[in-house]
Amino acid sequence: MKLTTMTMAAMTVGVFAFVTIPATSGKAETPLPMTAAAAAAPQDDDHADEAKDAHGDDDHAGEAKDAHGDDDHAGEAKDAHGDDDHAGEAKDAHGDDDHAGEAKDAHGDDDHAGEAKDAHGDDDHAGEAKDAHGDDDHAGEAEGAHGDEGGGDVVKLTPEVAKEAGILLEQAELGALGESLSLPAEIRFDADRMANVTPKVSGVIDRLLVGEGDTVAYGDTLALITSRELAGLKSQWIIAQTNEVLAAQALERLEGLWAQKITSEANVQTARAEHESAKTESEAAETELHAVGIDHAALEKIAAAQDGNNANAYLTAPLAGTIVRRAATLGETVTAGDSSAKVLFTIVDDSVVWADIAVYKQDISRVLVGAPVALKSGAGDVIAQSTVAFVLPVIDEVSRTATARVIIDNSDRSLTPGQFVIADLSVGNTSEVLRVPQSAVQLVEDSPSVFVPVEGGFAPRAVMVGTTAGGYVEIRSGLEEGDLFVSDGAFTLKAQLEKDAFGDGHGH
Repeated sequence: MKLTTMTMAAMTVGVFAFVTIPATSGKAETPLPMTAAAAAAPQDDDHADEAKDAHGDDDHAGEAKDAHGDDDHAGEAKDAHGDDDHAGEAKDAHGDDDHAGEAKDAHGDDDHAGEAKDAHGDDDHAGEAKDAHGDDDHAGEAEGAHGDEGGGDVVKLTPEVAKEAGILLEQAELGALGESLSLPAEIRFDADRMANVTPKVSGVIDRLLVGEGDTVAYGDTLALITSRELAGLKSQWIIAQTNEVLAAQALERLEGLWAQKITSEANVQTARAEHESAKTESEAAETELHAVGIDHAALEKIAAAQDGNNANAYLTAPLAGTIVRRAATLGETVTAGDSSAKVLFTIVDDSVVWADIAVYKQDISRVLVGAPVALKSGAGDVIAQSTVAFVLPVIDEVSRTATARVIIDNSDRSLTPGQFVIADLSVGNTSEVLRVPQSAVQLVEDSPSVFVPVEGGFAPRAVMVGTTAGGYVEIRSGLEEGDLFVSDGAFTLKAQLEKDAFGDGHGH
């Protein structure tokens, strides 16, 4: 084998990976293996080892053969560099001015000769590059990840569902907002909506029909008492009724005889007196029965009652409410009377309750009737709002405080008598400002917001808040006078909004 001077010079420099032998017989030039070129190249001290590693290793010789001499990979090389579909890619990889220097580094430097092979001779990496930049599936994911999220700011509720959820709307209005005064308060039953049930006749409890916690309506039977006293009163009334009927018949007969001049007028007068007396006795007996709880409807049934039934006394509910105490025992003997009567049942209507606020002596003059009041739990949450109904002008000898009473609608039964709360009162006078209930303002994405009605539901609107007093918050911007906002149920909407946002965020 003879090498030309040009070929040897190229091998000495070590730039090219392959050298050629001039054709002497007219045949195509045959590529010289990399190992031969490496063997022919002078061994430079600095790069001798690198050259050996890059081109003189037997293992790599096989790889070079696989890369360029194998028929199987010949087609792949054609696909990588000779396919029209990838012509643009090749241009992008090697034809850009910005990468001209990189091409030089990849093919002209000894240190990077092996890297150039890895970068452009490996079919696997060519496929990875295609996957990294040419996959349509990932392009779609990128688009979805940054799409429009505006729809997530609306809590979609129909008017019917909003009504069932207790969502209430109000118009933003101007109102006084004075200094806030926080005082302790206790929830109590409304004394006008509370009843202690005692027996009206003495007897033995024969049946109990309700227990503690039961809800009753007006007139419902609570217990059945067997009473000899009641039996006697009913008997007296029946006798009086009979005597009245007989006296009326006698008077009618004598008046007929007197008209015929058969009897004297004196006899008629006597009959009239007896009738009046019988009538009076009947009315008195009826009054006695009314006094022990027997109404007119029950009186009509007394005469037709079976033997023994006239001794039954029915203890009924004087008002609608809840049984909060039952002190009656089956078979117990009870006594009627103003002072000796035992309270058998206690019924309360807690749909309306009182909040008695303890006002310190120095603050009494500042608490005015009609002042806004917000009741707060120990955690500071507003649980009810109302106004001061009146202030008792008496100072307790022990606590040295006066009582300011607030009447509260408790139809949702959120307040329990005996519960202690904090009353936030608005005291003093100030100029009117745009205000909303404190419970209407919720933190949405760390920004104070109120919910306003929009098409299809409700959306949060960021607001700037000011002073807080008496359960109200000053709105300095974000809401205008007359704007509709959610005054009750804002927390429910906030919770639903956060739930929807959490679900959207985990949609992938």
